[in-house]
Amino acid sequence: MPDGFLGTRGSLMIDVVFVAMFLVLPVLYWSIYTARVGRHYPFHKRLQLTLGIVLLVAVSAFELEMRLFGWQHRAELSPYWRAGRWNDVVDGSLAVHLACAIPTFFIWVAVIVRAVRTFPRPAAPNTHSGSHRMWGWMAAIGMTLTATTGWVFYWLAFVASPI
Repeated sequence: MPDGFLGTRGSLMIDVVFVAMFLVLPVLYWSIYTARVGRHYPFHKRLQLTLGIVLLVAVSAFELEMRLFGWQHRAELSPYWRAGRWNDVVDGSLAVHLACAIPTFFIWVAVIVRAVRTFPRPAAPNTHSGSHRMWGWMAAIGMTLTATTGWVFYWLAFVASPI
């Protein structure tokens, strides 16, 4: 597994996902703004579909790398790591991150699939708008929590050094 580009113990894909989330969140909220304030529904739809595809590809590549090569050996130098135990700070932060990330993935997929099936072409408000707005906000909040907890995990596992 190639080393990352951020100068930490993270791998290439860990660094890619770490940086990608700094880009995804502003684009996500800008997309919501374009729909809510600008009423540019077709643009919002294209942007959300693009974000969904980009994240699906990035997270799939990340998961493949994690399954093939693991990450634990890169976290061994962290002062928050205890090898072979699920009771350290690194594993706890990973558990919190996954508790945010997994439901967010399914909520976001459901929001996108329902929107594609329910909204007219070109995209415009309809009877599904209220539900879409509520679940869309749930997905956006979940994505914010996923990114934040992911950054905390990244720092604890791949940046923090023994004193």
